[in-house]
Amino acid sequence: MKAFTVEEISQIVDGMLTKAADVTITQIAPPLLSDENTLALALGEDEIANLAKSKAKAALVPLGVQIDGFTTIEVERPRLAMMKLLNLFYVPPVVNKGVHPTAVVHETAKLGENVQIGPNVVISHDAVIGDNTKIMANSYIGGGVHIGQNCFFHPSVNIGDRVTIGDDVILHHGVSLGADGFSFVTENPDNIEQARKEGSIKEENIKQVIFKIPSIGAVKIGNNVEIGANTAIDRGTIEDTTIGDNTKIDDLVMIGHNCKIGKGCLIVSQVGIAGSCVIGDRVVIAGQAGLADHIEIGSDSIVTAKAGVTKSFPEKSIIVGIPAVPRKEFIKQLKTMKDAQEIFAKFRKYEPMLKVFEEEHQ
Repeated sequence: MKAFTVEEISQIVDGMLTKAADVTITQIAPPLLSDENTLALALGEDEIANLAKSKAKAALVPLGVQIDGFTTIEVERPRLAMMKLLNLFYVPPVVNKGVHPTAVVHETAKLGENVQIGPNVVISHDAVIGDNTKIMANSYIGGGVHIGQNCFFHPSVNIGDRVTIGDDVILHHGVSLGADGFSFVTENPDNIEQARKEGSIKEENIKQVIFKIPSIGAVKIGNNVEIGANTAIDRGTIEDTTIGDNTKIDDLVMIGHNCKIGKGCLIVSQVGIAGSCVIGDRVVIAGQAGLADHIEIGSDSIVTAKAGVTKSFPEKSIIVGIPAVPRKEFIKQLKTMKDAQEIFAKFRKYEPMLKVFEEEHQ
């Protein structure tokens, strides 16, 4: 069991210690789940109020919060301090040393120093795996894949042929990199092409044949990228689909073929990005947002939750609604709707008078 004094923890989080008692900290938890050896995380107003009901003797609190009878560690950025503490108490998954006997490693694959390969992992021809990388059970690494140093792949990760992955990359359970893109063509103009060109669907294509367009590009993942469970990133049609350094992607995200995602982006759960989109650096895309194909989102933009993005936006945009518009325009639309409701209510009030006026002047 890990144990720390409050002085040690205060130094780790660069906090300001107000000491009311000697406390040995063996875990961290919210105030209502804390005991005498727990550092209570009171990061917001509700948690601070709950300290009165807590069994904890020590708490991590925002700067300026002091509580009588409590040992407190004040920090300027509570979530940053929490991150440091979670890393302090984190216990990583256990991976067997070396290559597990049930793993299948092709004779042409190259493994770096201190590589750890779990049960039933398959590593195909000409794959290269960098030093200190760990791959857990039931994962598949395709032919010609290049994986950097210090990566960690959780169970059941699937990497298609020729994918390139940088250093310090974390892939969670069930990640799929390098499946074929969803790319097809018909012999004659299909319904989608008709709708885009004419605004309507005029012909029935009962005998239409759909041909698959092969994907001969790959996927390229930068350094220090993290990708959540069951996220899929498809390979490019001709050029690579790319994910920039330091980008973090949540669970259940779909990124289509040919997309270019910039550096330092945050992409939240259930986002769908259609093919050939270009996303700038430090873009945040909130949960369940959807992006149509071939659009560009400029750097330092925010796409809010559930937004339906059908056109491109410049840098530093705040993108809201369905169909998505700039935030200021969205607020203007809401105000217009409110005003329209008031106007309609007045109309209903004076409608009988209007009828009388019309009858008198017919």
